[in-house]
Amino acid sequence: MPMIDSHRPLYEVKANLFKGLAHPLRIRILELLSASDEVSVADLQSETGLEPSHLSQHLAVLRRHRLVTSERRASHVFYRLADPRAADLLRVARALLLGILEADRERLDEARDLPALAR
Repeated sequence: MPMIDSHRPLYEVKANLFKGLAHPLRIRILELLSASDEVSVADLQSETGLEPSHLSQHLAVLRRHRLVTSERRASHVFYRLADPRAADLLRVARALLLGILEADRERLDEARDLPALAR
């Protein structure tokens, strides 16, 4: 029987949150939602190029992890971030990644400056 979140260690709950983020298209969806107050499913589909069924699956994962909320208006469904701190998380992740890539570039430059090896 699975434990409810309140009985699981915080690190386990946090790991499950990151599992919800662990797909490039879900990150892209969250980035699109971060840039607007809300985005229609049609616009998400257009921006991501996903088939409707695949987009629906990714949105379901994001809803399950409480990262997004939705609202139906007439025949359209709109999504928004459930918490604006998700946008902060994406910004911090991007800054971290850019720092890592910058360090890697510096290491690559250093490696290129090494003396040539004899044949």
